[in-house]
Amino acid sequence: MAVDAARSEEGFTSAVATRVMVAACRAARLDDRDAELIRLGENALFRLASAPVIVRVARGEEWLPTARNEVAVSRWLADEGFPAARIVEDLEQPLLAEGHPVTFWHLIEEGDRKATYGELGGILRDLHSLTLPAGLELPSFDPFGKQELRLDRAVIPEDDRVFLRKRWRELRGKFEELRFETPRGPVHGDAHVQNLMVDDQDQVILFDFEAFCFDHPEWDLMVTAVEHHSLGWQTDEQYAEFVGAYGRDLYDWHGYGTLRGLQEFGMTTWLMQNVQEDDRTAAEYRRRIAGLRDDDGPRDWRPW
Repeated sequence: MAVDAARSEEGFTSAVATRVMVAACRAARLDDRDAELIRLGENALFRLASAPVIVRVARGEEWLPTARNEVAVSRWLADEGFPAARIVEDLEQPLLAEGHPVTFWHLIEEGDRKATYGELGGILRDLHSLTLPAGLELPSFDPFGKQELRLDRAVIPEDDRVFLRKRWRELRGKFEELRFETPRGPVHGDAHVQNLMVDDQDQVILFDFEAFCFDHPEWDLMVTAVEHHSLGWQTDEQYAEFVGAYGRDLYDWHGYGTLRGLQEFGMTTWLMQNVQEDDRTAAEYRRRIAGLRDDDGPRDWRPW
């Protein structure tokens, strides 16, 4: 119990994630020397120097069911021949190290270009057309599931926390009134272009299955729609390629305003988890919380 309390107070920092990665690699008999932290977000991602493997460390034991879903989804998509990230099959997964679920993934050797928004629209269209196999049970999309934990644990000013809790309650009310007209199916849950890679064979690969679920396709379309219509992160031409490939612009849907609010809230609370990492992260959090406080104001948020 003392160890758990100390870990909770320490928080999920890059140093903590590195310690967990080392413990997990030793349990899996992998060489952790010179491993590189390549991303700290909802999870910590490390690239091993000793093998073409990515180690994914989750924030705490409460994410264990999510890690199990990620592994199951990867196996299903592999069976389908769908272009997606693959787990390392000869390791028991997920592994629990110091109270953190850890998974191991085959490294995707990057090619010479980034994925386009047209390719994102196309891969989502293909994903949404798949049928889940019997036995693969996935949760519904939950835009609120992680928010309480984030708000409880984040090191932010108290007036920010009060504001965010009030906004959280408002969004829950709007969500409860939301009515979808599309059938449920496989949904990625965090479908932005940064979750695509183009490998050295020029194949577009989908990865990051943490939010993968069985729900309405609008949850995937909202990400790029909000990035374009609210944040201006794509040119009109790029967004037109996305819409043309998928076949729908979510901006025209009556529920877009609610999904926009949910997406912007999630983007802000996702970033606020790491405000202690560096000044750059803290400054971007301040930009985002200021934007949430002014619904009609411009968004000068930066991609992260």
